Amino acid sequence: MTETPLTQRDIALDLVDLDRYPIADLDRGPGAAFLAQCQDSMQTNGWCNLDGFIRGDALERLNAEANQLLPTAEVLHVKRNIYQGAIDPSLPEDDPRRKEFTHIAVQLADDQIPVSTEVKRLYHSDILTEFVRRVQKKDQLFRCADPFQALNIVALRPESWHAWHYDTTECTVTLLLQAAEQGGEFTFLPNSRTDDGEDRAAVDQLLAGDMSGAMSFSRGAGTFTLFRGGYSLHGVTKVEGNHPRISAILTYDEQPGQVIADDINIRIYGKRVEQILADRKAEATG
Repeated sequence: MTETPLTQRDIALDLVDLDRYPIADLDRGPGAAFLAQCQDSMQTNGWCNLDGFIRGDALERLNAEANQLLPTAEVLHVKRNIYQGAIDPSLPEDDPRRKEFTHIAVQLADDQIPVSTEVKRLYHSDILTEFVRRVQKKDQLFRCADPFQALNIVALRPESWHAWHYDTTECTVTLLLQAAEQGGEFTFLPNSRTDDGEDRAAVDQLLAGDMSGAMSFSRGAGTFTLFRGGYSLHGVTKVEGNHPRISAILTYDEQPGQVIADDINIRIYGKRVEQILADRKAEATG
């Protein structure tokens, strides 16, 4: 039998450890049992954490791609509060929710990641998208259409960390490409808010430096994680050692063609994206 060329087949079949994680056949046998476990974890815990999701040889290629691209990335300094929005003026001056944190990262937006890369082809995998949809029990799920936020590669250099925040989407999907030598632990306050409110006592406790209510789970390189980041305050502890912690961030939405507001993209990506959007507006107005 002639093998289908890699360019014509779904790359998830070649990158994912399908023996451990049978995402290509979720309707029967081991695949159905695996899917049920993932759905239960999301329902019970708010996350699904799959260590060794990417095969070892494939992970080496993905990691090499990221390290080759990152020298072209910008170092972003993003100042934000935990809600990633404007400060609520009704809060007292000394309320910890008014505090703004500065997040420093080397970050590639979607438009800076070539379509030929394996990481982008993995993001565009229909098999992977369908797996993410079914784990979340969504009626439909689409890859984000935003030219900047759809797929990102983020590197936290030594001495950097990811400040406490909620995500702007319900579920965050990440693939850890390179773990920190030390530190760089993904840490979170589980289910710290719902659609109806927030556990303010627990949030205040965490923001004051008391980590006793926080949780963490081990994530080695190659780990694929679905996490309800819109409902659990979370961050990444300080990276230590000699090399950065590198992650791919995969963004999905229940609505097709979803893009992000210009002001949010400018706040996240800075002057480069601000200039791109200004040029597009000038072209559109003739």
